[in-house]
Amino acid sequence: MNISTIIFYMLAATIIGGGLLAVTSRKIFRSAVFLLFSLIGIAGLYFFLDYEFIAAVQVIVYVGGIVVLIIFSIFLTHGSGEDMKRPALGRAAFSALATMFGCGLTMFYISRQTFVTSGKQAIEPSAGNIGAQMLSTTEYGYILPFEVVSILLLAAMIGCIVIAIKIKVPAHKVLPETSEDDEVAIPLPKDLEPKLENPEILAN
Repeated sequence: MNISTIIFYMLAATIIGGGLLAVTSRKIFRSAVFLLFSLIGIAGLYFFLDYEFIAAVQVIVYVGGIVVLIIFSIFLTHGSGEDMKRPALGRAAFSALATMFGCGLTMFYISRQTFVTSGKQAIEPSAGNIGAQMLSTTEYGYILPFEVVSILLLAAMIGCIVIAIKIKVPAHKVLPETSEDDEVAIPLPKDLEPKLENPEILAN
């Protein structure tokens, strides 16, 4: 086993481990940090393949954009250190089945693919060539995935807004902060207020 294989397995373990911890942790801030490590591992995998431009986009868009936006939204809430509620059994089962289906479908297409070495010279992975191929509408163009990324960014922004929404508590349910020696005024029902003002009503 050479050094390249060891680096690949280390990056793969970082990606998979960070992804699993991100979805299983009950603390939302820790989940965001684990997601950060998983995305950094993906960027490291791009660097390992000598695709520096894709790795830089990965760091700028995902690590520096989405994750930082999520962490900032978490800090806007007061319950960032509290444990999240356990998901419902049906939702957890559906997530597990969807994950297994996605992994099975991916492994099925990989097993059917025959990776044959091409005799053509590889295209230089420069920013110009990658940008032209990414915005191309030909058979091997990536214009559709490029547009799907914008939907992902929109979904991330909506998720951050949902995280940052604060629940408004009615004013009559908020008790003032008092010390042990202070007297706390307990609100009485409205039907007892006139009786206390007129003691004759209570006597009758």
